Amino acid sequence: MSTLRWGLIGTSTIAAQHMIGAIRANGGEIAAIMSASADRAATFAREHAIPRSTSRLDDLLGSDDIDAVYISTTNELHRDQVLAAANAGKHVLCEKPLSLTLDDARAMVARCRERGLVMGTNHHLRNAATHRAMREAIKAGRIGRPLFARVFHAVYLPPHLQGWRIHKPEAGGGVILDITVHDADTLRFVLDDEPVAVTAMTSQGGMGRENLEDGVMGVLRFASGLLAQCHDAFTTRYATTGFEVHGDAGSLIGTDCMTQMPKGNVMLRTKDGERQLSIAHENLYVRSVRLFQDAVAGRGSPAATGEDGIKSLSVALATREAARTGRETAIYLKV
Repeated sequence: MSTLRWGLIGTSTIAAQHMIGAIRANGGEIAAIMSASADRAATFAREHAIPRSTSRLDDLLGSDDIDAVYISTTNELHRDQVLAAANAGKHVLCEKPLSLTLDDARAMVARCRERGLVMGTNHHLRNAATHRAMREAIKAGRIGRPLFARVFHAVYLPPHLQGWRIHKPEAGGGVILDITVHDADTLRFVLDDEPVAVTAMTSQGGMGRENLEDGVMGVLRFASGLLAQCHDAFTTRYATTGFEVHGDAGSLIGTDCMTQMPKGNVMLRTKDGERQLSIAHENLYVRSVRLFQDAVAGRGSPAATGEDGIKSLSVALATREAARTGRETAIYLKV
């Protein structure tokens, strides 16, 4: 297959701003767009030069000119759309979180596996050059044994993205399923370690409605014994993002790196002083699509697999439960 032909499910901001360009940058073709609203689908198709639009999932999935789908609808819709795509024989790249429950996420991944299809979770942050450089430095032993990590992912959610994220619990709103799930995947990737338990507290800073949290702080315990702190929010207008890992022989200080944009830097600090790691930035979504298309062609696997999506969801759900109960909560990573 020389050209992967895509169908888009969902007229999302991320599709418009990032994924359409990433697919085309990799030589992919976008054959059709589906939205529950026929008018919205038609407008989106016209604005992005997509040949066909539909409001019916069956119409899109029944097309012979589509090899793979990218799903960026609201979270509660992912399960049925992924299962339908797998039943139709389409490869699947799905936004995070995969679903609202672990049972549903496991069923989605299992169905794709049974059909011999590639399934990826669009965890873009593991494609950041900053995080890949940190992972390589840790594997090379440059900070010794990792002991602690800290993730700063508190941002301001702009008005055009607020919507369901702040007032629809049934759609999987709230900062934990929107941002903490990213922290979980990025920590797992950078540390090459698995979290086993979490404690957390949530807050409402005035943006979240319907009892949805718009801020959270959590502490994860990893299998190695490492402790990681996460701070996520929708309500901090002036904060900067960052990712730190501290070992017994050095520290890695990543700044301005928990972002969709290819930017940020990483400082290595040891007994020999400080030095910036060499970073070759690349569009995160272009890399994500490239690795997904390579996997479809039989070369490697997606940047984040369906199994990775299950594990990051498991961490997010355990974080929410820990905040609700006020107790340390086990994280079940069975896929």
